[in-house]
Amino acid sequence: MKNLREPGSRDLWFLPLGGCGEIGMNLNLIGHDNQWLMVDCGVNFTQSHYPGTDPLIEMPKTSFIDQRKTSLMALLVTHAHEDHIGAIGKLWHRWKCPLVATPFAAEVIRRRALSRGVAVPEPIIIASPGNDKRFGSFTVRWIPMNHSTPETCGLEIETSAGRIFHAADWKFDKAPVVGPEFSAARYESLGLRGVDAMISDSTNAFVDGESPSEGNVKANLIELIKRLDERVVVTCFSSNIARLISLVEAAIASERRICLLGRSVILMLECAKSLDMIDKDLKLVDQRHLGYLPRKEVLIIATGSQGESGSGLSRLSMDTHRHIYLEKGDTVIFSSRTIPGNERAVKTLRRRFVQNGVTVLHAEDSGSALHATGHACRAELEAMYRLIRPRVVIPVHGDSERLMENARIASSAGVANTLSGMNGDLFTISPATSVSKGFCEVGRVPLV
Repeated sequence: MKNLREPGSRDLWFLPLGGCGEIGMNLNLIGHDNQWLMVDCGVNFTQSHYPGTDPLIEMPKTSFIDQRKTSLMALLVTHAHEDHIGAIGKLWHRWKCPLVATPFAAEVIRRRALSRGVAVPEPIIIASPGNDKRFGSFTVRWIPMNHSTPETCGLEIETSAGRIFHAADWKFDKAPVVGPEFSAARYESLGLRGVDAMISDSTNAFVDGESPSEGNVKANLIELIKRLDERVVVTCFSSNIARLISLVEAAIASERRICLLGRSVILMLECAKSLDMIDKDLKLVDQRHLGYLPRKEVLIIATGSQGESGSGLSRLSMDTHRHIYLEKGDTVIFSSRTIPGNERAVKTLRRRFVQNGVTVLHAEDSGSALHATGHACRAELEAMYRLIRPRVVIPVHGDSERLMENARIASSAGVANTLSGMNGDLFTISPATSVSKGFCEVGRVPLV
């Protein structure tokens, strides 16, 4: 690697090694005074072109920070999604820097490591919303954000050269099932402290309006499941604990027993129970016993909403599950969205169910909200920029088109400067704003 200059005491830098120009595989670096902070360390799932094979799991190439591990002050985790934490078990042992996460994210990191047979990163420093912690020349405050997994936090990172707000993934939710509701005052006070740069999620930059609330989804799922007569299968993102809580309440309201299909949803439910987010005494039905229950008394929560081969839902669609098969009159509910790139796999999955006489309801086709995105839409992005009034916005977490659209939204909301770039580009925030293209080597390597 060519010799690269390091950030000085007057410099404040943002350097993405993953997650900028793509959705997934997030790994961002903040540089100041010859020191670095890492924000998140995730993976990317690429669907295989060969039917029946598992997706390729990739992680960012980290040679840049590997050569500077003595200057890496901490790895900060914003939330417990795999595209933000999935590579920690593989990579953290290279650096052995302080690892900081909220209680839920820490529990997921530990259990994921154990399930994959890798050493658990220890110790994990616990941070909670409102906490201030100092790492070298950085002071970090955890700011609660609404998202689709518990305890998501943005990071207010203060240095002598300026202040960054790394917003992580977020949305506005005035009726969340888990966590604090949206508060404009929270972000107004952040803006009053002065934000030099906001690192901003671009996932839904092309989606008009505001995202639905988890509270609305909960009410709709309860009413829908109460109306259905035979077996009900619901598939959703397993890390969405609010959705799991809503489904538990739907099961109670419709006098159904719950069965879980899929390692991921079982792991996430256990994490939530260990932190008292879900009743520790919740009784589940073993899948081996489902055949003894009347069909109208069964609610199955299954993984596989993206058509993943080998998932519980995929096996149900092909009648290859050892203990459970669906019949005509049963219903499968997709309480999820289809991630771009997975359209063909999801369509194939749905077709198999329909051919077997099973009713399929997908959130994307429903008149009432059966899924709520965890990412801000256009109106939310614009409102947040007006609340925080950052000097600079740096769009991330999106392909190039989404990044450009997010930059346009920021400009329309009165943000004077936007910096657009890709992984490996150096974004200079102080003393002057600029983007140096191709500053360092980046890429993807398989997670093995």
